[in-house]
Amino acid sequence: MSDQSHEIQGIFDNISSNYDQLNDWISWGQHRIWKLMTVKWAEPKPGDTCVDLCCGSGDLTRLLAEKVGTQGKVYGVDFAPQMLAIAKQKSSEVQIDWVEADVLDLPFADNTFDGATMGYGLRNVVDIPKSLKEIYRILKPGAKAAILDFHLPSQPLFRQFEQWYMETIVVPLARHQGLEEEYAYIWPSIQRFPRGPEQESLAEQVGFRATHYPIVGGTLGVLVLTKPRSVE
Repeated sequence: MSDQSHEIQGIFDNISSNYDQLNDWISWGQHRIWKLMTVKWAEPKPGDTCVDLCCGSGDLTRLLAEKVGTQGKVYGVDFAPQMLAIAKQKSSEVQIDWVEADVLDLPFADNTFDGATMGYGLRNVVDIPKSLKEIYRILKPGAKAAILDFHLPSQPLFRQFEQWYMETIVVPLARHQGLEEEYAYIWPSIQRFPRGPEQESLAEQVGFRATHYPIVGGTLGVLVLTKPRSVE
């Protein structure tokens, strides 16, 4: 694992115990709606085998488990052990397999999954093209992945609002939890993150059909990927 990956891993381990509370405060609880939208775009069905990558505290993982039912199988994957421990604790009553692994080197066979989700993960990986290749590899032909993340709006007014909100609301809230440095990282990471059309292009280079859907005025987005079916 690279030094940058270790640094990001440390950030998520540090925020793990406050992560859910701060998510509620920062988004006014709206993150639950965005996650429901993300799972819907992944199109999980009863009996499917699905994976939630960079699963964090496991919100998307549990939503996938509800969709696939008892006949299906769901894996939650994260490389931050303390975050994964929170996810396990929150979901002890749900049948989910939790895996500590890096999205750049996933421990799954080719063509394993019927669907995948990722929330706030792609922006933080050190090699986005490599992570997309891994997602492509583990999905079955015809399967979909839905990737939710912050996004830099194309409209200047929304972009200014997002910066103001991050610096004036998010960071001070995190400061009260002793996590100012960890949450101050978010805005620069959004600025570096490829915008929707760039994300689509990167995914298409891997082999996906890709569409990026801006939400919340373009301050967030969901990248929906489809692995083409094999030519018969």
